Amino acid sequence: MRHMLSLMDWTAGDLRALLDLAAGFKADPLGRHGSLTGRTLAMIFEKPSTRTRVSFEVAMNRLGGSAMFLSPNDLQLGRGETIADTARVLSRYADAIMARVFKHNTVEQLTAGTVPVINGLSDKLHPCQALADALTLRERFGSERAVELAYLGDGNNVCHSLINGAARFGFGLRVGVPAGYEPEREIVDAARAQGAKLLITNDPREAVAGANAVYTDVWTSMGDEAEAAERQRAFQPFRVDAALFAHAAPDAVFLHCLPAHRGDEVTAEVIDGPRSAVLDQAENRLHTEQALLFTLIARG
Repeated sequence: MRHMLSLMDWTAGDLRALLDLAAGFKADPLGRHGSLTGRTLAMIFEKPSTRTRVSFEVAMNRLGGSAMFLSPNDLQLGRGETIADTARVLSRYADAIMARVFKHNTVEQLTAGTVPVINGLSDKLHPCQALADALTLRERFGSERAVELAYLGDGNNVCHSLINGAARFGFGLRVGVPAGYEPEREIVDAARAQGAKLLITNDPREAVAGANAVYTDVWTSMGDEAEAAERQRAFQPFRVDAALFAHAAPDAVFLHCLPAHRGDEVTAEVIDGPRSAVLDQAENRLHTEQALLFTLIARG
C-alpha cells in the first residue's frame, strides 16, 4: 500500500512524474473527470485549515469523487477507540484518508488501515506543501532542480519537508534559523545522505545571498503559542523585509505557505509586491493534490 507521509517515501522519478501530472491537471482541470466517480476521501482535521480543506475537496470533485470532512468532534479518534481501529473502520467506507494532525505518530498509526493515507500536515512534516512548492519553482524557473532556495525562520514541519524536497527534487537549500530552532538533525542527515545540497546557518544574509527564491513561514505555529513572545525576539533578524530580500538574486521570488502575519515574518511590501509568488504557490496545492489523489486511488 502506497502512502504519502513523507516525500522520502517516494523516489525522485515518481515525484517528478507527479509534478508532470499536476501540470497537466492545471492545464486541463477536468481532463480526467470521472476517474474517481464513486470514490470518497475521508479528511481528518485536528487543526483548522483553509488551503488544505478546500484544495482537497475541490481536487476530489474535479476527479468525480467526494470528500468527507471529519473534525475531532465527529470521531472517536484516540478517545473511545484506538487510532488503528479508526483507520481500519474508515478503510471500509472510504478509498483514502487525508489527515491534518498535531502528532506525526497519528498519521503513521492511520496506515493500519487498508487504504492510502496522506499527511495533510503533522508536527514533523508537510509533504503536500512541498509538492506545491516544487511545482511553483518549476513554473518560475523552468526546472525545480536549477534553483537555490533560501528558507528563513523556524526549523519546523515546512522546513523539514523542504529539506526532503532538496533530497528528492535536487534544488539547493539554505536554511537560515536562530540558534536553538534548527531543523531536526536526523532529517538533515538523512537528506544529505541522499545527496541534498544543504546549508544550515544562523545568519539570515548568508542564507539569502544570491538565492532564486526566499521562503518563510509563521514564527509561531499552532501548538507553540506559549512560546510566542520568546519566538518574536529570536526571529526578528529573520524577518523578510525589502533590505534582506535585496540580498537575493535580482529575479528572486518570494514564497510563503500561508497564512502570513505581515509585520512578523514578512513585511507587506515583500509579500504583496510584484515578486511574490504566494498565490501561485497556494493554487498549486490544488493541482499537486489532484495528481496525488489520482495516483494513489485511481492508479493504486
